[in-house]
Amino acid sequence: MINRRTFNKAAGIGTGATAASLAGFRANAEAAPDHAHRQGGTPTPTVPAMTPGTHTSFARLKQVKAGALDVGYAEDGPGHGPVVICLHGWPYDIHSYVDVAPLLAAQGYRVIVPYLRGHGTTRFLSSRTVRNAQQSAFALDIIALMNALKIDKALLAGFDWGSRTADIIAALWPERVKALVSVSGYLITDVEAQKKPLPPKAEHTWWYQYYFATERGRLAMEDRTDRHDLARLVWDTVSPTWHFDDATFERTAAAFENPDYAAIVIHNYRWRLGLADGERRYDRYEKQLATRPVIEVPTITLDPERDPFTAPGNGASYRDRFTGPYAHRTLTGIGHDLPQEAPTAFAQAVVDVGRF
Repeated sequence: MINRRTFNKAAGIGTGATAASLAGFRANAEAAPDHAHRQGGTPTPTVPAMTPGTHTSFARLKQVKAGALDVGYAEDGPGHGPVVICLHGWPYDIHSYVDVAPLLAAQGYRVIVPYLRGHGTTRFLSSRTVRNAQQSAFALDIIALMNALKIDKALLAGFDWGSRTADIIAALWPERVKALVSVSGYLITDVEAQKKPLPPKAEHTWWYQYYFATERGRLAMEDRTDRHDLARLVWDTVSPTWHFDDATFERTAAAFENPDYAAIVIHNYRWRLGLADGERRYDRYEKQLATRPVIEVPTITLDPERDPFTAPGNGASYRDRFTGPYAHRTLTGIGHDLPQEAPTAFAQAVVDVGRF
């Protein structure tokens, strides 16, 4: 989700998900360098259109010990292919990429989709580890996962918490990132800036952040029924044109049963508002991130038009943070869970940025 300083609601009129995503993808792309479309005279492959919801499960589910975690992840595609790591947000899980993964696998990519800490089958290895959800902890989790899987360099793609995590890795460890697809652009959090108030309309959209700052919000996250219903409300609110069925939501809601889910969600939002401490071992990374470092790796940013968190200006508010080969696309009629609502457009962005 976007930095609160640049938040404002984007207006738009929804259409069917597949048609809207492809139309927005083609019509609203900022002109990219020639090599975004051709490399060595070879045209960039066109990802075939897929109706959202075509797949309900992944080809393979695996576990690997990485850093402080036993990470659960989905994998698809050839083991020798170029690696794409797809990162989910909140309140979502790996199923945000259930249609994206086979599309990319068919293009020859090795696709890795991990559950973030506190989600699904990802578990802390020690009960003594602090259930910390500050932004640099997530980034180091993914670096540890790459090390465990012996992946030197990968294309990173994400939305929401996943965009923030991918942005951080691209900014601080660019040698590990081939290219980047970031929904909603530059999401690295400046905690000091987060303390400044926004216009009331904007604050209203962030209602759950303030709820989580209270004891009532914490208790709601710890209660199975309350967290289920709250997450469903968020889905309905931030994806107003996505007509998902109950089964689609329930597949993701199963990931909220992780024993550390409540602690991770509450700490994440309290930390971002400056209401909870991080750990000293992450201080050096947070100091670097507070400077809003630029991202130099090839990047495509995607804005979902119907997401209430999409900033105005067609990416203008964060354009100066990306200094390498770059393109921006706005997907009309699409809400917050962009990869699940518009899998073809998301997969095409991955294929395109990989050839910048």
